[in-house]
Amino acid sequence: DATNISRNGGQRMQYDILREFACRDHAEALRLNVYLSYDEERAETNLIYRERARSYQSALRELGYKVIEKRVKWFEDESGNRYGKANADLDMAVDVLLQSENLDRVLLVTGDGDFVQVVRALQNKGCRVEVLAFDNVSEELRREADMYVSGYLVPNLLPTRGDDYFAPEWGELGARVRGYCYHHDDNKSFGFMRFLVNLSPYLWKTDSRDSESPYRTAFFHDSSLPEGFNVMKLPSRNHIFEFTLAEPNGKQPVATDITLVHPA
Repeated sequence: DATNISRNGGQRMQYDILREFACRDHAEALRLNVYLSYDEERAETNLIYRERARSYQSALRELGYKVIEKRVKWFEDESGNRYGKANADLDMAVDVLLQSENLDRVLLVTGDGDFVQVVRALQNKGCRVEVLAFDNVSEELRREADMYVSGYLVPNLLPTRGDDYFAPEWGELGARVRGYCYHHDDNKSFGFMRFLVNLSPYLWKTDSRDSESPYRTAFFHDSSLPEGFNVMKLPSRNHIFEFTLAEPNGKQPVATDITLVHPA
C-alpha cells in the first residue's frame, strides 16, 4: 500500500531492498504488487507531476513489481472544499486473497488496521503472514501477523542521515544504523542497542552470540541519548534509534550520535 507507507514514514523506501527482504530465505516472489494513487486531473495540467509519476512507475516495473494504479477521485464537502480520495484497501484485499493460492508466505506492506481480517483469512488458508510498516501501525495488525517488522530496522530499506556513496556499509564501523534498546542498566546509566546487519532467514535468532543470528549489539551510555529522552522508557522495542557505530568498547561497538526516529 504505497500511499499508506509514504504518508507514514516510508516515503524514501527502497523497493529493491524490499524485494530482497521478501525473498530473504531464497524464496521466489510470485507476485509483487504495488498500489499507487494517481491524480489524473492533476496530470492533465501539471507536466512535471505526470512525468515524475510515470518515471516512478517505470522504475518499479523494472524491479519486477506490478503497478496497480488507483485513480484519485475528487469530492466537495458542504462548504465547497474539494478533497481527493484514492483508497486501495479493497483492491489490495481482494487481490491478495485471490492470488494467495499455493503461497507459503505473504508480506503485507501496510500499517492499516483494516487488513486484520485479511490477515486472519490468509492464515486460515495456510499462509504465513508477515507485516512491514513504519509509523502509525495498527496494534491489532501487529499482533495478528505471524511476524511484524519495523521497516526502520531493515538494513538500507530507508536511507540514514547523511547517507551517501562514500559512507561505510550498514553495520560497519562509522556507519549509521537503526536499532532498539534491548537492555538498560538504570543504576549504571548504560545499555545496549540491537540492530540487524543482514537479511537472514533467521530473524527470530535475536541473540547476537548465536553464530547464525543476523543481529549485532552496540554499547551506549545514557549521555549519548537524545536530549530530554526519558530513560525510564528503556528497554523498549517500540523506540527505534539511529546511531553511528564507533570504535569498540570491549567486544561491542559503541553507539554514538543517537537520534530517535520512532516514535517521532
